[in-house]
Amino acid sequence: MPAVLTWPLRAPGVYWKPVFNLLEGRMAVLLVNTRHLQAVPGHKTDARDSAWLADLLRHGVLRPSFIPPAHIRELRALMRYRHTVVAEQATVAHRIHKLVESGHIKLGQVASDPLGVSGRRMLRAVAAGETDADSLAAMARGRRKRKAPALRRALVGRLTAAQRWILQELLDRYEELEGAVARVEAHIQQEVTQSPDPCVAEAIGLLDTIPGVGEQGALTIVAEIGVEMGQCPTVGHLASWAGMCPGKHESAGKRKSGRTTKGSPYLRAALGQAAWAASHTRGTALAAQYRRLVKRRGTKKARVAVGHSILRIVYHSLSRKQDYHELGGDVGDRRSVEVQRQQLIRRLEALGLTVTVEERQDAA
Repeated sequence: MPAVLTWPLRAPGVYWKPVFNLLEGRMAVLLVNTRHLQAVPGHKTDARDSAWLADLLRHGVLRPSFIPPAHIRELRALMRYRHTVVAEQATVAHRIHKLVESGHIKLGQVASDPLGVSGRRMLRAVAAGETDADSLAAMARGRRKRKAPALRRALVGRLTAAQRWILQELLDRYEELEGAVARVEAHIQQEVTQSPDPCVAEAIGLLDTIPGVGEQGALTIVAEIGVEMGQCPTVGHLASWAGMCPGKHESAGKRKSGRTTKGSPYLRAALGQAAWAASHTRGTALAAQYRRLVKRRGTKKARVAVGHSILRIVYHSLSRKQDYHELGGDVGDRRSVEVQRQQLIRRLEALGLTVTVEERQDAA
């Protein structure tokens, strides 16, 4: 019997279990999700947890968690760093917007992108001390020139000396983060092209064909779940691992909760964004599914359902190495017609009749 050493890490719900085989002299590491384990009775201590986990391991009831290969872990680290930088950049943008609003400068109400080329030129001038609205509006470029009267009214405001200094610092910080995003995206592309597994680039191309996913969404999905679906026996296992399916909590025959389980926040965010983008596409099955569900289930549940469908498409696309095949926005209507036909046939057969179906040539 191999000797087992277990201890909990700082991260909640994660245990490393190095297993040292005394006969062969080899060390193996097993990563297990503690949600799959029952708590040991009595007072909870690390020592009691370790003993309980060691006993479960000896009986072979522990299921190892998914650990992607090294090149996928590298891509995952880069994508998560990009996510952090983009979130920080969005925070800085919100601070800039709040600061200029405090000085009664309503640039965001006129320009759809107040931090674009024209908006940044104006804000730089405001930070430098310019207060003339006509001079600021004259800095507009491209289509912004057509909004010159509205810009002049929106740029009438005053910032204190301290606010102008903070605005200058925030603009510098925003541009620094913009450069950081560009650098990490370039490194991500290099990581994909130089990956030892050629299936990584192929998988990103396959997932990019799914409505709403896009290149960044495909990169995030591949970084979180990998390119080989062999670690998940079925698509249901992948959906449960990702936390994109209804939970099940029953006791005494009563269902108490159906909320989704906790999965990778990065994967859930990518699927949620893809679902929202797919819901705005035209003539797609995912958009039709969203419109069908949002009426009776609400926006949030409809987005989770569409995200679940996208994850199922991802699983089958990566398993079969096939592009996404669009079924059309009327796929639900076509299926409902077929379901009604089958229901009527079964009802007639239940009455003791033999049914022979022949479709008319002039049928719509």
